Amino acid sequence: MAHRTLRRVLLAWLAVAGCAVQAQEAARFDWFDYRGHDAAFEQPLKPSEYRNPVLAGFYPDPGAVRVGDRYYLVNSSFSYFPGLPVSESRDLVHWRTIGHVISRPSQMDFDGQGISRGLFAPTIAYHDGLFYVVNTNIDGGGNFVVTAKDPAGPWSDPTWLRGLDDAIDPSLFFDADGRAYLLNNGPPPGTPRYEGHRAIWMQQFDLATLQPIGPRKVLLDGGVDIRKQPIWIEGPHLYRRHGWYYLSCAEGGTGPQHSQVILRSRSPWGPYTPWQGNPILTQRDLPDDRAEPVINAGHAELLEAPDGQWWALFLASRGYGRTHFNTGRETWLLPVRWQDGWPQILPHGQAIPRVVAGPTDMQRDATQAPMSGNFEWRDDFDRATLDSAWMSLRNASEGWADLAASPGWLTLHPHSDGLDSLHTPAFLARRQQHLAFDASTLLQVPAHSGTAAGLAAFQNETHWYFLGVRRTGAQAEVFLERRDGDATRVVGRATVSPGKAMQLRIAGDGGRYSFAYDADGKGWRWLRRDDDATFLSTDVAGGFLGAVLGPYARIEAAQQPGG
Repeated sequence: MAHRTLRRVLLAWLAVAGCAVQAQEAARFDWFDYRGHDAAFEQPLKPSEYRNPVLAGFYPDPGAVRVGDRYYLVNSSFSYFPGLPVSESRDLVHWRTIGHVISRPSQMDFDGQGISRGLFAPTIAYHDGLFYVVNTNIDGGGNFVVTAKDPAGPWSDPTWLRGLDDAIDPSLFFDADGRAYLLNNGPPPGTPRYEGHRAIWMQQFDLATLQPIGPRKVLLDGGVDIRKQPIWIEGPHLYRRHGWYYLSCAEGGTGPQHSQVILRSRSPWGPYTPWQGNPILTQRDLPDDRAEPVINAGHAELLEAPDGQWWALFLASRGYGRTHFNTGRETWLLPVRWQDGWPQILPHGQAIPRVVAGPTDMQRDATQAPMSGNFEWRDDFDRATLDSAWMSLRNASEGWADLAASPGWLTLHPHSDGLDSLHTPAFLARRQQHLAFDASTLLQVPAHSGTAAGLAAFQNETHWYFLGVRRTGAQAEVFLERRDGDATRVVGRATVSPGKAMQLRIAGDGGRYSFAYDADGKGWRWLRRDDDATFLSTDVAGGFLGAVLGPYARIEAAQQPGG
């Protein structure tokens, strides 16, 4: 921690010193506009229907709980800050973000972690007036629990869980007798038989100390049929219904082979018997060349509504080109049908529907924006605090994103950390929620050389675009950088005679992105059209994220070379 503190002090000193010499190091943005226009979202809806996904874009690994007439949902955020968004709904369809579990830099430090590390697969539970979130910081301390009386926050500082080395995906189950149990994915007993061989473990949980106690026991080794060498049994949830305990888990990895399986027992400790018709949800048995494929389906949370109907929130992705998905893993909703004492989400061989009949208490004639459907989202930066949709990479370094310096503008105080670093560049990120979208901004052109500002489309440290502008004497240069691996290349540039402000635009359509600028108010000029952006797809770039977009600024030691 000492070296990180020293580094931040030095960076802060350098930033202050630089600002004293060069005022251009403050990059200012007047507004940011995002518009989605997916063809699949244009399908007409009846008043009783809703659209899938219910949370579009990078909202993976849903964990949820119902308390009275409200539902609360948490999603993975990996190394983004603030971490673990909390969403609220009255009907499982229309959601709004009400806070974040990790909202203070003092709670957790992601500095130095890759963007697909950090916080994996949270779950949320409620018991006796208190909300619990259990989660894993994969490279920063392991498993932990936080609590809150109000799901909107504030949430407590983490209590780190002992004795769970190499464990991930923890979840809590509260039984009718008041006992609490902690489940997790972990290595199997002894030596793994094959790559991806994991197990589901359970241990009693002490609510007074917030620690697991007593012996740990394997509830499920490998998966529903160890003879088939199933991989990555994970995301365990335990439910009780009609005297049965149901163990629901993801199986097959989080890619195209993903699925959800179900087992049951008369005791929480097992033994657990799998349903003969498993899996209860998958899309891996559908043709690869189907139109508008929904892929990666699994990691489900089962919920009972007040009317007794059961529902499943789960992750899936909207693909293009068979396996590409720039929008990441999203949150979807389907009804659950109970038959012969077993829950079933979707029959084998059936495609996940985009339009579904909603719950009986669903809001009628209400838009699902800004979580799903086609919509426009605009931030004029005219509020005292940033909108909850904005995220930063790793930590919120105090002061670099400023709404007070120039009211009505977003001021970014850039530093030398770039999008390729493992620290915190001056980049505000918003999820890409549509396959077809437009993102644009108006910014002040830097007054002097040494600062570049503009829009970034970011997947991870080695896969991103930067559409920027920098001063070159009396002129300005608009440029497009592309990083799709180990090297960064300039793939477009234009010299312009700017006014004080300029508009920049990124337009996406599946795996093709286009980049434009308006330097004089006379309309858009395309710097590069239909660039192959499939490298921003998760299956190409690797990791677990979806693409994000937003304002970005950096200090430049020297003008960037051409490509």
